[in-house]
Amino acid sequence: MSDEFADFLEKVKPRLMRVLACYRIPVDDAQDVLQETLLALVYQWERVRDPETWLMGTLKRRCLMYWRARHRRFYSAVEPVILEWLSPPVAPAQEQADLRCDLERLIGRLRPRCRSLLDLRFRQGYEPPEVAERLGYSASSIGKVTMRCLAALSRELLAAGLGRDGDTADGRR
Repeated sequence: MSDEFADFLEKVKPRLMRVLACYRIPVDDAQDVLQETLLALVYQWERVRDPETWLMGTLKRRCLMYWRARHRRFYSAVEPVILEWLSPPVAPAQEQADLRCDLERLIGRLRPRCRSLLDLRFRQGYEPPEVAERLGYSASSIGKVTMRCLAALSRELLAAGLGRDGDTADGRR
């Protein structure tokens, strides 16, 4: 099998590189994604009817999963920041008031359902199943909906210039 597999890899290598380039996977991470995909193929080799098609499909799926995981990490990092901003002030009162004002204004730009979700989840402290019940979502999908709302808020924060060196939306520190 090793010679057969080595010949197969040489044949598909250009296509593998194109897929990784197409999905813009960073070089260091591309090696990991490719190794995981090839390892999965080795385990499945005897059961796969068309190894090339299987490999390309699996690599594309893993590339998508890579970016989804990266985005989730970004949005998950935003969650503690939002919680911190909405928590009782520990910073100087004026600075905290300015941040709250900016955050409230940005949340006000979001769709009504996102505003409601963020209010219930982060201001009022409801747990995800309770938020789902109150807003009419299924409990299994509330995590995805929350991530979408946090993504929308993150885009608003970045567009307003918040998050850079502690500046507020109007340039104050």
